[in-house]
Amino acid sequence: LTDSPEILKILQNWVPRVSHYFDKEHYTYVGHQIVIQESIEHFGAVVWPGALALSQYLESNQEQFNLKDKKVLEIGAGTGLVSIVACILGAYVTATDLPEVLENLSYNISRNTQNMNMHKPEVRKLVWGEGLNEDFPVSSYHYDFILATDVVYHHTALEPLLATMVYFCRPGTVLLWANKFRFSTDYEFLEKVCNIFNTTVLAEFPESNVKLLKATVREN
Repeated sequence: LTDSPEILKILQNWVPRVSHYFDKEHYTYVGHQIVIQESIEHFGAVVWPGALALSQYLESNQEQFNLKDKKVLEIGAGTGLVSIVACILGAYVTATDLPEVLENLSYNISRNTQNMNMHKPEVRKLVWGEGLNEDFPVSSYHYDFILATDVVYHHTALEPLLATMVYFCRPGTVLLWANKFRFSTDYEFLEKVCNIFNTTVLAEFPESNVKLLKATVREN
């Protein structure tokens, strides 16, 4: 973690709303207007700052992280904003989350990617640490990028989350993880990630307390 990260600010990339409904947010990334329907019942169904930070970073660092025709897995995709941006950038995207979030996630992804000349994204159930080998067998699934935003907050699933990151991060895979750091548990999780992976802080968004990290497998 010795590199000096870029210090950035989350840009106000959302467009003033045209609609008067409280549940839709309009964003613009990579020249596309993206309309996200949030759901107030679920944590996963609100756009958190880490998603904005990673979307913005992917948009402005396309040469460093070229997603075109790459296989991308988003874990804890929530409303799907990051997966939609990755899709617009040309990736083969698989967006995953808990069963109760999938309906809203699928709706947002299909609505924002239909009629576009891009790889059709896939939406799948993924409960961290559960059934990974059955649902995503090592022999058939290899991802170039794993994307995760705001997956660490007050919840009990941190061990399964770490196990999921370890499972999908194979040699050659890049994990890009953006998170708001508030609690000591967030920093403890960060320490575990740094102990397991080669980790670099790519960017910090101090006003939002967001850090964006890149992690890769240590190859012995």
